[in-house]
Amino acid sequence: MSARGLLCDYGGVMTSPIFASFTAFCETEGITPDAFRAVMSGAARMERSPFAKVETGEITEEQFDEAVASLLSDACGKAIAPLGLKQRMFALVKPDDAMWSAVGAARAAGVGTGLLSNSWGGRDYPLDELRQIFDALVISGEVGMRKPQPEIYLLAAERTGAKPEECVFVDDFSVNVEGAEAVGMTGIVHKDARTTIATLEEVLGLEL
Repeated sequence: MSARGLLCDYGGVMTSPIFASFTAFCETEGITPDAFRAVMSGAARMERSPFAKVETGEITEEQFDEAVASLLSDACGKAIAPLGLKQRMFALVKPDDAMWSAVGAARAAGVGTGLLSNSWGGRDYPLDELRQIFDALVISGEVGMRKPQPEIYLLAAERTGAKPEECVFVDDFSVNVEGAEAVGMTGIVHKDARTTIATLEEVLGLEL
């Protein structure tokens, strides 16, 4: 069955790579990238982690900043200011024009398009611009679910107007792609716009 729905992650797919911005954040804050990665991966594995809580809307962006700043400060032995932490971490993230153009072209060709994003607070999405290329916006903190929970993929497919098995899902985290594949979607692990767009053209049967 050909794909009738296209679902995309936001940060790292519709934008420049997030880890390049994280590296710049480390340099500015005087943190080694290895220490930063260790703290972030350790925090992500915590039961009731700040990531899980902010992505499902259980805590505010400010509470998330406080929690992560405390973890970084303890691990690095220096004070990391919590105010505006997330904004500093994502300061160099910019829209990826090629991906925006490809999604817009898919929508113009009749493919249902949906954004499916795990959010660290919902303030920084360019909602007006996103609505010009996406039929549906599913942001984890607004729906109380997050990837890779099966229910959020099913909700995104429903809002996009396609069955799960008719959808192709693009994300830069393999665990999230595996979650999509588990509910019957075709998954693409995003590495760069050129490669992803070429794969989408094959799956959708369109020139993007």
